[in-house]
Amino acid sequence: MIERDDMTFTFAEYQRRLGELRARIAERRLDAIVITDPENIAYLTDYQTTGYSFFQALVIPLEQEPFMITRALEESNIFARTWVELTRPYPDTGDAIQMLVDALREFGLADKRIGYERNSYFFPAYQQDCIHTTLKNAKLMDCFGIVEEGRICKSQEEIMVMRRAALATEAGMKAGIEICRPGITENEIAAEIAAAMFREGGETPAVMPYVTSGPRTMIGHATFEGRTVQPNEHVFLEVGGCYRRYHTAMMRTVILGELSDAMYQSQEIMKRALNEIHKVVQPGMTVSDVDNMVRNIIMDNQVGASLITRSGYSIGIAFPPSWDEGYIISMKQGNSAVLKPGMTFHMIPWMWGIEGDKTCGISDTIEITEDGCRSFFNMDRDFTVKSESGIAVPQEKKAIDLSNTLPAKEGVKKSKSNTKQTEKAAS
Repeated sequence: MIERDDMTFTFAEYQRRLGELRARIAERRLDAIVITDPENIAYLTDYQTTGYSFFQALVIPLEQEPFMITRALEESNIFARTWVELTRPYPDTGDAIQMLVDALREFGLADKRIGYERNSYFFPAYQQDCIHTTLKNAKLMDCFGIVEEGRICKSQEEIMVMRRAALATEAGMKAGIEICRPGITENEIAAEIAAAMFREGGETPAVMPYVTSGPRTMIGHATFEGRTVQPNEHVFLEVGGCYRRYHTAMMRTVILGELSDAMYQSQEIMKRALNEIHKVVQPGMTVSDVDNMVRNIIMDNQVGASLITRSGYSIGIAFPPSWDEGYIISMKQGNSAVLKPGMTFHMIPWMWGIEGDKTCGISDTIEITEDGCRSFFNMDRDFTVKSESGIAVPQEKKAIDLSNTLPAKEGVKKSKSNTKQTEKAAS
């Protein structure tokens, strides 16, 4: 390893990650692993490139020096960013998998027990078949999840980087809300969001912001497509800020015109769900417990809306096509995974199909702490209501009955001091 002080994290942090990974390699009785997932490679080495559609691999032997296989052009990223000393690049006219096989032979691993990420998007079946037919003396085994075991709980160094991403997220959301008005296009809103994120120090996110208006809010994962926002419509915004490939995300909603009773009730229900998250969620709870709590609150409404997705997902390192780590942990029913300090989630108690034709969202990215959870953000959660001219106006508070909404699960309590802090942050 090359000891250097210009990486995203301290050299000691990367040594810790590698040491803990090697302990898991030994536990699985493996001699080496081949990592092809770009998020996992970035986590272990600080390597990143937009050229990850070309085959790349980090090989970590149990005891020997790790080495990387990359396209020749991408080798410069190893030298510029990482602690990795050994590289075996292949030319555009070369065979990437043959280079990997040759390197495994070179370093005495061709007849060993080798783990590989069988489900990696970037190690397709035909390449895996080639490895199996070429390395006939090796024992190839699926090691999916071996790196993710370390990624799921973020270190304090990672949390600080995510707070840098959160600054970009907030800046982008504030800019998007500010420019929303009738007559503007979704593309113009997205442009303001992106510009604000980048000015705040954010970097290219795994997904550009979701901006939809009026009836288009009912289209799942729709992007901005040039539609002109009309009077008396609402705009749904979801922004994911990025810093050094780490992400935080949030949803907000803008009302252009009168805030209807149905929309006001939806706002208050989503706020209640987020408030309950901050009051109740803590280490020791299961993912299913959290999802049930959020789902019960959202689904008990009189506006025809539903929570049609998971209620949240792990978030952290990401490359396109998605900013989430939901394949590691998603907040959904039946998931018995237990919350631990350092886990980070984008909680999305959003409401789809309000009165049959509207979707709204208020969301939060949280960190699980030693005795509860806390937000990465400081922004107000209320819908932003604007006049026809695009000027923000105070909300008219309405009397609505949320008494039927199911309370948080009994028997789960947090310290008084932490509850007061989260209630203050949620207000």
